[in-house]
Amino acid sequence: MADFQSPKGTRDFYPDQMALRRHVENIWRKASVDCGFDEIEGPTFEHLSLFTAKSGPGIVSELFSFRRAGGSDDYALRPEFTPTLARMAAARAGTLSVPTKWFAIPLHFRAERPQRGRLREFVQWNVDLLGSEGAAADCDVIACAALALERLGLKPTDVRFRLAHRGASAAVLTAAGVAGEHIGEAFELLDRRDKLSPEEFQTRAVKLGLDDAAQKRFAAIAGTKLPVSASMNDVAASLGVGADVLAPLAELSEKLNSLGLSDWCQWDFGIVRGLAYYTGTVFEVHECAGKERAIAGGGRYDGLVELFGGPKMPAIGFGMGDVVLGLVLADKGLLPKDGGQLLPRPDVFLISDGSDAAEKTLPKLVMQIRRAGLHARHSWKATKNVGKLLSDAGKCRARSALILGAEMAEGAVAIKDLDGGGQRVVPLEEVVATLLAMTGANTSTVSKHD
Repeated sequence: MADFQSPKGTRDFYPDQMALRRHVENIWRKASVDCGFDEIEGPTFEHLSLFTAKSGPGIVSELFSFRRAGGSDDYALRPEFTPTLARMAAARAGTLSVPTKWFAIPLHFRAERPQRGRLREFVQWNVDLLGSEGAAADCDVIACAALALERLGLKPTDVRFRLAHRGASAAVLTAAGVAGEHIGEAFELLDRRDKLSPEEFQTRAVKLGLDDAAQKRFAAIAGTKLPVSASMNDVAASLGVGADVLAPLAELSEKLNSLGLSDWCQWDFGIVRGLAYYTGTVFEVHECAGKERAIAGGGRYDGLVELFGGPKMPAIGFGMGDVVLGLVLADKGLLPKDGGQLLPRPDVFLISDGSDAAEKTLPKLVMQIRRAGLHARHSWKATKNVGKLLSDAGKCRARSALILGAEMAEGAVAIKDLDGGGQRVVPLEEVVATLLAMTGANTSTVSKHD
């Protein structure tokens, strides 16, 4: 027989692993909602041209693209969500509120070589704010990311937001001697600096037309990291430019400090986010020890909605994947070793002693309890020795056990409190109300069918 396995670069999620995934997703979702973002979703695949319009034809080699048999249109599984979001915004631009705040937690796909922190299928949290310019909007998005990371148990000593501004960075590079026609190449070199040896970095810097002094200054800029709380005069002095060049950073610094986020953030003039559509603030989130790839990345992309047929619309957003984040959380001991502990706990576990009355009553009683809004499970075995079945209730971490045993002769059942201890006998007609009271549930959830 064939040995079927999951495709390379994908994952199977068994219940305990799915519980860990949902734990992270639920924190992402709650942080988004608490920060005023509304959830959206789009198709898993799009027209291939949507992605090439944003990133150029070179991206095709990174995509799972296809053409339907007998069809003429080319499609691709989405490698990211921003093009879909921009297309959706363009389609309803005239009716969107200002600002528009959206988030999504979809699956994404990239046809790349799988490696640590990078898979072919992954979940990514996307948060975007459209229609508003300025540092306040930028910081609102950054604050949402920081809130989720904090709720996941991470601290400023664990992860760092590394920020820059492409306009300010271009001015700094120009002052360092980079000609205007080479700014794009300089950005690309900065974006790849951590993947290059010092020798390769220098070789590429020479191709920018820089002399020895300018090369050293360029390398120094690439390595400049300063606290967001530092004065702009000190930051400007370290870069060899006037403070007026860094005006966008001054506004960002003020807003981040007012939000209490300065401990999470630092200026990093090596951060440019190589994609050409970024227009202003850019940032990445990194684990402080530098063991992993970026946890998240994003920035301002003011021209993208217009590219997809909409009006000129300012926008900023980020994406945070679950793969690197999961590695960081596991390394910090912030995920349970047993994901099963995150699975929903049954409110009650029903056990039958196998008598005719018990077997006849159990199915109807299970449905009554479920219709009341409670989580009910039951044993698939029956025995006079119901004590043996209590272990099944324990394995699934049920809060109580309902035993259909000898008490059935009196029209009653026994309910055992597995959390607090103790056992009581309850008439059948009072079972649902008793369980609701034990769980603190609202009795208004009881169905009219009961």
